[in-house]
Amino acid sequence: MDQLVTLNRRELLKTTSGLLTGCVVAGSPLALIAPGREWAVDLTALTSSEGAALVSMARTIAPHDKLDDAAYALVIQAVDGDAGKDANTRKLVKEGLAALGADFAGSPESERVEALKKIESSAFFQTMRLKTLQVLYSSSIAYAYFGYEGEAFSKGGYLFRGFNDLRWLPDVPAEDSGPLPTGA
Repeated sequence: MDQLVTLNRRELLKTTSGLLTGCVVAGSPLALIAPGREWAVDLTALTSSEGAALVSMARTIAPHDKLDDAAYALVIQAVDGDAGKDANTRKLVKEGLAALGADFAGSPESERVEALKKIESSAFFQTMRLKTLQVLYSSSIAYAYFGYEGEAFSKGGYLFRGFNDLRWLPDVPAEDSGPLPTGA
C-alpha cells in the first residue's frame, strides 16, 4: 500500500546532501535515448558543489567534448554511493577535493590538468580515475555516443551487424573463407 510521506524543509535537507542537474543537448546521441531533456542525480554523501567539482574532474580525466554531462554524472553518482557506504571513501573524496581547491570546477581545462598532474599518484586521483573509467565507459549514454551496439553474441554476431564490410582487404575466394552462418 502506498503511503504519502510529508517532510518539512529540515527533514528534506537532511535526506539529500546535494543534487546534480543538467540538460540534455539537443542533437546529441543521448537525446535519442533520454526520456526527457533534463536530468538530475541525488547525492547523499556529497554536496552539489563537490559533485560539480567531481564532474569537472571526471571530464578532465576522460575528456570527450561532446559527451553529455549526464554520462559523467553517473560516475559521480557511483562515487557518492561509495562515499555513503564507507566513511574512509567519503573522507578520501572530501580531502581530495579540498586539496584541489574550491575553484577547481570553474577553472580552465589547462589549469585542471595541471592540478590533477600534481595529485596523480594520490589515492584520491587513482580512485576517481578507476571509477571514471569503469562507470563512464560502461554506461548506455557512452555506448550511444561512441556508437557501440553491444556485445556480438546477444544480437546474432558481428557478420549480420555491418562488421563484414572490410574494404581494405582483397576478397577471399569462397573455398578459402569457410562456412558462413545462415540467418540471424
